Amino acid sequence: MVGNVAALDWLTEAANERARSGLHRTLRPRRTDVIDLASNDYLGLSRHPEILDAACAATRNWGAGATGSRLVTGTTELHEKLEEELASFVGAESALVFSSGYTANLGVVAAMSGRGSLVLSDSASHASLVDACRLSRARVEIYDRRNLFDVEHALRTRTEQRALVVTDSVFSADGDLAPLRELHALCRRYSALLVVDEAHGIGVRGVGGRGLVHEVGLAGAPDIVVTATLSKSLASQGGVVMGPAMVRDHLIDVARPFIFDTGLAPAATGGARAALGVLIREPERALAVRDRALRLSSIVGTEVPESAVVSVVLGDAATAYAAAQEAFRRGVHVGCFRPPSVPEGTSRLRLTARASLTDAELDVIGDVLGSILSRVPA
Repeated sequence: MVGNVAALDWLTEAANERARSGLHRTLRPRRTDVIDLASNDYLGLSRHPEILDAACAATRNWGAGATGSRLVTGTTELHEKLEEELASFVGAESALVFSSGYTANLGVVAAMSGRGSLVLSDSASHASLVDACRLSRARVEIYDRRNLFDVEHALRTRTEQRALVVTDSVFSADGDLAPLRELHALCRRYSALLVVDEAHGIGVRGVGGRGLVHEVGLAGAPDIVVTATLSKSLASQGGVVMGPAMVRDHLIDVARPFIFDTGLAPAATGGARAALGVLIREPERALAVRDRALRLSSIVGTEVPESAVVSVVLGDAATAYAAAQEAFRRGVHVGCFRPPSVPEGTSRLRLTARASLTDAELDVIGDVLGSILSRVPA
């Protein structure tokens, strides 16, 4: 007994240190009586009747769970239809649905690299890409997208036969865009594969929300693989890898997060498929979310946003947390990004626009955030 207690003594000190640094985190049930600027429901579809009906219908037809991995009993005709429709939407040859965007990134990076490979990852890549690099067993180098000379040098001087460059298309913390054309040109020159996470690009960037890869004219390129989550603009859950058919075939054979994980639940599959249908039918939603982001940026005094994300950097973690807590008490739920989500000294309020934000809600947001930010030390 004594040994078991002592083995966990370090957790108390670790928790105390996080509290002193303003990095303690708590779980808080979601409420419906506050204005939501914290979720990633960019298109405002999470409660759309058509999507709820589709999720319910899939549950009634196929059951509450997938019942097994995709290779055993976890694939339904809904999964295959969703894959076909997602691939067509972004201009890819094929698609493969995973149980989450996180597992999609883990699966594709590890399966397309491995020992004897080089993986280059942007310094601001999402945690799922960071973990994918760690699990890949490849040699990993970190680059800064503002200095692509490092990417060129690493690709040109590598000794490995295979190389991947991985990046978000829209970076989740600050909403900035990746230089996809430049990265792809380097990948093409040095025979590397470009893996682009469009989690925050689908539904927001590109014609009708087809993503940044499509917007910059790279859709369907044979040396690009696109990943995305179904839990943001598509208001459901799950992830997807889209690209050449040979990549899909390879993932089915070797991607461990695909082979050994239970398939995406039918309700999530049906819901995501219905959400995609709404977006295709109502492409103006992608323009609406960008318009709301512009109005939010005007309220808080930041630069014109390039995505649905409006980032208000406050610096100190405790200051950002206190501001977020006060906003919540006053009826506005904003995100609060602190280390390790962002670098030390750049803690921030992260506001996410929704296409369905009303003028009345924006007025309340202006009053609440204007008051709070006016009292934050410069």
